[in-house]
Amino acid sequence: MMEWLEVSVAVVQEAAEAVAEVLSRYAPQGVAIDLGEGAPSIESLVTVKAYLAVDEDIETRRRSVEEALWHLSCIWPVIPEPVFTAIADQDWTAGWKETIPVLHLGQHIVIKPSWRDYVLRQNDVVLEMDPGMAFGTGLHPTTQLCVQAVETLTTPPMRVLDLGAGTGILGLVAAKLGAAEVVAVDTDINAVIAARRNARANDVAHVMRVLHGSLDTVSGAYDLVLANILAPVIMEMAHSGLATRVRPGGILVVSGILVEQVDEVKAALETVGLLVTAQQQSGDWAALIAKRVYGVPPGLSGAQ
Repeated sequence: MMEWLEVSVAVVQEAAEAVAEVLSRYAPQGVAIDLGEGAPSIESLVTVKAYLAVDEDIETRRRSVEEALWHLSCIWPVIPEPVFTAIADQDWTAGWKETIPVLHLGQHIVIKPSWRDYVLRQNDVVLEMDPGMAFGTGLHPTTQLCVQAVETLTTPPMRVLDLGAGTGILGLVAAKLGAAEVVAVDTDINAVIAARRNARANDVAHVMRVLHGSLDTVSGAYDLVLANILAPVIMEMAHSGLATRVRPGGILVVSGILVEQVDEVKAALETVGLLVTAQQQSGDWAALIAKRVYGVPPGLSGAQ
């Protein structure tokens, strides 16, 4: 009879996806995030869980998990030590599925696991997404900020570009809201596979193309460009032709920015012709909304 070793880590909500990414390296069956009771908030604790099959390599994999989480805690001190619990062979998949709730984002966006029943409310936009991949579950404040922006800014028949798409959640929202074309790009092939799967599951694969690559993989200009990445990457993209992907009069939404990085990112964007018109904040994280209001400065026009 197969036995399993449950690994659980209780963390603040904004750290959950980073922990899930680490655990997913050792738990190919997937990673679950238990939100607990009540509506999640940025301060609330959630529990990230993974299950390791108990075999002759279990001690090696257990030490690898501990080491990987220790390294993560060096850069993110809120990560506690994992708790390991031996469990007998049982339908643990059904058990952790019960911990995954329907998640509400923005005004009308609903993230629903495929096995959950849900009664639609008026104007609900439902995305069916199962846990397993890390970044892009909708828990991280930067994802929530971007979802809110996409919900507000998307109008048919926009062309939308999502850079660093992860599991594709932002592109899926845009497609569901009537975007005529969505191009989603990520450097992680596993994220690309997950985003393509999610596009098919939500019947938007005919609208949403998912590509393996980065800024230099795409061409043309878009009505709405999204980049939920990290501040240094956003600034690097700004100097590598990001503005040329935004049509004149088009809108850019960037997030993954710590509040103390806002001024530096804002300056980098405005240097290349992207005027920041709004800032949204959740905890320590911020999102900026910018508009391309004039031509791209000389020297960047070659990145067409």
